Amino acid sequence: MIDVHLGPDDLARIRFARSPLAETVASVHVLGDPSRQEAFRPWLASVTPLLGGLRLELLGALVGGPHFSADFLTPAPEVAGAEFEAELERVRATPAAEVRASIDELRGDGPVPERLAGLYDDPERELGRLAEELAAYWRAAVRPVWPRLRALADADLGYRAQAVTTGGLAKLLADLHPGIERGGPGMRILTPAWDGEHLLRGCGLVLVPCVFAWPRLVMRFDEPRPSMFAYPPRGFATVWDRAPRTRGEPLGELIGHSRARLLAHLDLPLSTTQLAAEVGLTPAAVSQHLSVLRRTSLVTSRRDGRAVLYQRTSLATELLRQTG
Repeated sequence: MIDVHLGPDDLARIRFARSPLAETVASVHVLGDPSRQEAFRPWLASVTPLLGGLRLELLGALVGGPHFSADFLTPAPEVAGAEFEAELERVRATPAAEVRASIDELRGDGPVPERLAGLYDDPERELGRLAEELAAYWRAAVRPVWPRLRALADADLGYRAQAVTTGGLAKLLADLHPGIERGGPGMRILTPAWDGEHLLRGCGLVLVPCVFAWPRLVMRFDEPRPSMFAYPPRGFATVWDRAPRTRGEPLGELIGHSRARLLAHLDLPLSTTQLAAEVGLTPAAVSQHLSVLRRTSLVTSRRDGRAVLYQRTSLATELLRQTG
């Protein structure tokens, strides 16, 4: 059990962000953990043939074991919508002392693993090689599914924002993760593997929805910088559903088959460009259909940076269910 103490400054600095780098590192952990692979079978089936030619010696040695991964691999996102390339540059620029401290934590009382000896001795030189491994792995294994991961994270972030607005910290923590409960001046992490307490000292906490963390809560305490908790987002079981759950032919006869297909794909929030790629229509055509669907209360929209995300309403979900 770990007690995490949150002072007034920490409470004011709790924020949410998504992180493609956190998803990437956590997915490497899935590759080496058979106990979690059943839930990721569709992803594993598609990605395994692509990994044979990749060299992941450093990355593989830094991920796994009781510590999940070396801390410097997953710095807390600085912005809500972090991009992979920007996060990768932060890893590449990690100070040598921080790299060595992370490896020391991984190895415990044992010697530095042979695969990590070069990184330990000369971090500045070897961090470039590590960044290349991360980039190659991201392109092969995670970038193809990132639109779905991002959409699920966006849906979860919208839900969490509403929870904070309507019920504060208590409601936020109520269903964030089964291993978290409200306790004392902060929260209590229910874990049999660790025992202790952490005082965040006003540094804040970043909460990151991470599909590949399932079913774990991945913690990184990083004072004096913000700490980070990566947790499985709501709707995890739907993330690999590439095909619509219902064909909706009768609904298509009523509102048009293109609009019915769009509704079927909008179980998660997606942009016009993402929808166009999924259903095989032009962005202009998708935009026209979405305008009609929004005016008839079948989809909602919200802005996320430069993008506008669309999601079907409960009315549209019921129509699909009744006509599927």
